[in-house]
Amino acid sequence: MRASTIEGTSEVRWDLSILYSDIEDPRLNSDLSDLAAMAKRFHLNYKGKLAELLGPAIRDYSEIEMLQSKIASYLGLRESTDLTNAAIKAKHAEVQRELSALQGEHLTFFELELVQLGNDVLEAGYASDPIVAKHRPWIEHVRLFKPHFLTEEVESALVKRSPFDSGAWSEFFDEAESDLEFGFRGVTKNLTELVHLLTESKDADERAEAMKYLNKGLSGPFAKYAAQTLYMVAGLKAVEDKERGYAHPMDARNKSNRIPDSVVDVLHSSVTSLGGSLARRYYKLKARHLGLSVLRWSDRNAPMPFADTTVIPFQEAKDIATTSYESFSPTLATIVKSFFTERRIDAPVAKEKRSGAFNSSHVLPGGKAVSYTLLNYLGSNSDVMTLAHELGHGVHGILAGEAQGPLMFHAPIAYCETASVFGEMTTFTFLRDRLMRSGDKNSLLALIMAKIDTTMNTVVRQIGFSNFERRLHGMDGSYTTWTGPKKRSVEELNALWLTTAQELYGREGEIFTYEDCDHLWAYIPHFHSPFYVYGYAFGELLTQSLFAQRRRLGPRFEPLYLELLRSGSTKNVVELLAPFDLDARNEAFWKEGIAGSLGALIEEAEHMSRALGVI
Repeated sequence: MRASTIEGTSEVRWDLSILYSDIEDPRLNSDLSDLAAMAKRFHLNYKGKLAELLGPAIRDYSEIEMLQSKIASYLGLRESTDLTNAAIKAKHAEVQRELSALQGEHLTFFELELVQLGNDVLEAGYASDPIVAKHRPWIEHVRLFKPHFLTEEVESALVKRSPFDSGAWSEFFDEAESDLEFGFRGVTKNLTELVHLLTESKDADERAEAMKYLNKGLSGPFAKYAAQTLYMVAGLKAVEDKERGYAHPMDARNKSNRIPDSVVDVLHSSVTSLGGSLARRYYKLKARHLGLSVLRWSDRNAPMPFADTTVIPFQEAKDIATTSYESFSPTLATIVKSFFTERRIDAPVAKEKRSGAFNSSHVLPGGKAVSYTLLNYLGSNSDVMTLAHELGHGVHGILAGEAQGPLMFHAPIAYCETASVFGEMTTFTFLRDRLMRSGDKNSLLALIMAKIDTTMNTVVRQIGFSNFERRLHGMDGSYTTWTGPKKRSVEELNALWLTTAQELYGREGEIFTYEDCDHLWAYIPHFHSPFYVYGYAFGELLTQSLFAQRRRLGPRFEPLYLELLRSGSTKNVVELLAPFDLDARNEAFWKEGIAGSLGALIEEAEHMSRALGVI
């Protein structure tokens, strides 16, 4: 299926002209020259002088960050829709080298000297300088990493060589993945199109065949390259973590997320035990609906036999998403509508395009917040939810960007998912209410089970990824013992992948058979950003708990929620949830979040299935 077959997508291409018109736009080279001059002046004006000039330094550092973000975001966005364009790739690489050199040569000193300032100096700044006072959360967060900074010479060298570190393997991975082609029933499909069959086909044999071709296509040279990429990422991280004095492989990520180790542990243990149990319970129900005693792994995301899998034109998806946001918050709906009118979305599937979906938000020079969303829209119900999800990231970026500026607008990974999951839930609730009014019980049950599938993927599947990742980095499941990564063969990674899956979904033959799925680890790009994935489960469950407060708080909820989004990275999870009378430090918070979301939906699906005579 090509992009042109999905009604309404071909014209939904983003307009990047607010950034630059092309890689040859004279403004791009002019901005690079201006950025170099700004970085050199910054070094000259503020090195060794932060105690007296911290406010002006933060102001000028913010200006540098906004211009650098404009340049880097444009090139990243251009490359994401044209991964095989040699000219774009060359320009992007050239600019990355220039930006890294400027950062290493002229800007590295800033955070190193900032963390050395005494409390008396900072307290005086908080009291007397509005810029310093506004940026207190950012300053205090940077100071959290004081024990882990290396010397200025070493930090500078690391920044300068960053275009050539493990991230370069990840960049090439995206290109290699986009080149993957699968011959399936006489048609050549890319990765996005083949995975789409697994969620949309009602034919079990077709799904099994698609899984077989997918798994086979990921084996061989691609799996070897993926294995080497994981080794490079984990190995480099282990060396640097040791030099920086991090306590364990997840220490840096947890601190960046502003989440205590104990909370991250409770999240993993709660999902592994309670979430795993609910997963096995749900997939038994799904097997009954599919008329199977045991599911194949290719059946995991299968639609219900009575689900409407009619392709949804993009205009209809747009209407569903905007109407759903409008039903909750006119403020959010206005921002969502602007993404369409200002052409901030790139929708169609294309061979040269990055797979999956993402949102990229930035604060540009002058303080304007801008947000772009990439999709690979194929017209499924899941694609509609993905649109709502990414639009949530977008409104988060706009609200926080306008409120906090370039240094504090981007929420930590674990909180980033709050607005996106909330967008999905708002859309789900809108569709659910519409179906309840219509009396269409089959469509309602199909919607509920599709939502369970999505939540399973966001919570249980992502913690499964995280458990795989922990072992990949040499952790035994706790923070007390870790051996560091080792070079694993493709066969060893296959075995590790299946082991972590069966811990959650049951042993071979209990719920699933696991044929043709042992290479699926190879196409997960998030593993190249270590311990990113648990943020999905964190955000999903946190948001489900938030969403449950809407009825209790009534009209007070919307302004509280908008304020949460505007907070950006200025608050930790305790501070964010306090206005809602929630506390993520308690184990009960996570277990109630699982029971109140997955558990409640499964109970509802079981009740409706019983009424239909399925169980």
